[in-house]
Amino acid sequence: MSANKDQKPLPFIYQFAAGAVAGVSEILVMYPLDVVKTRVQLQKGVGVAGEDTYNGMFDCFRKIIKNEGFSRLYRGISAPILMEAPKRATKFAANDSWGSFYRGLFGVEKQNQSLSVLTGATAGATEAFVVVPFELVKIRLQDKASAGKYNGMLDVVKKIVQAEGPLALYNGLESTLWRHILWNGGYFGCIFQVRAQLPPAEPGNKAQQTRNDLIAGTVGGIAGTVLNTPMDVVKSRIQNSPKVAGVVPKYNWAWPAVGTVMKEEGFGALYKGFIPKVLRLGPGGGILLVVFTGVMDFFRKLRNE
Repeated sequence: MSANKDQKPLPFIYQFAAGAVAGVSEILVMYPLDVVKTRVQLQKGVGVAGEDTYNGMFDCFRKIIKNEGFSRLYRGISAPILMEAPKRATKFAANDSWGSFYRGLFGVEKQNQSLSVLTGATAGATEAFVVVPFELVKIRLQDKASAGKYNGMLDVVKKIVQAEGPLALYNGLESTLWRHILWNGGYFGCIFQVRAQLPPAEPGNKAQQTRNDLIAGTVGGIAGTVLNTPMDVVKSRIQNSPKVAGVVPKYNWAWPAVGTVMKEEGFGALYKGFIPKVLRLGPGGGILLVVFTGVMDFFRKLRNE
């Protein structure tokens, strides 16, 4: 999704590369917030005093560093790093491709607010199929309770396949679909709306373009996070529940899991980990958009477009 909707989309390989660079840049900066978010989301009930419970984001940061070491904040980063290239590439390439498809389907020349939401949501669903196994591996590595069970990403894959079967790598697919549909719909929809309200950047003024991208991306990231955090909470719990033959997991399907969390822990539990999540995906959304747009502009220069 280029900054200028009138520009002709670049071939897929350029979108793939730009999405990969943008995604890896964002995760290298923001990953510790993701670890903290997951730890808080997996904590059931109300936090109480103790070294094994977390009373918020800062308490979680402090206890991880104190009890496990600073490096634990990067535990499991190999899975999302490997995931980021196909994930982000799929996100942006699918967003452009679905945008062209819907504009043709509805006979509209330019993207509008409704099409931006529909396009983003569909791109999110497409992206979900790519990320589920990586997300599952990441969750298992980030959880403190399972930290000693695995010796890295490949060991997680090996043990899940051996103990739970190969299809277990797609545990949480349904909740991940909902999470990505809601986040992408909010993110891309808000980007379109916010950009329309901001003063347009003067031609060739990179500072103004970067400002607009940061603002639009950050607002989009916050909106997407508000919409999809409940699905992110249940996704984390579903993916952290090993499959046992003959036993129905407590957290299995997305919407019933939402109901279970609300019943047992209250509505607020659906927003566990919201602060580190929004701190990551708000500014992270801005970083993502700025880097993606910058790399795409670089490719356009190489192609003399």
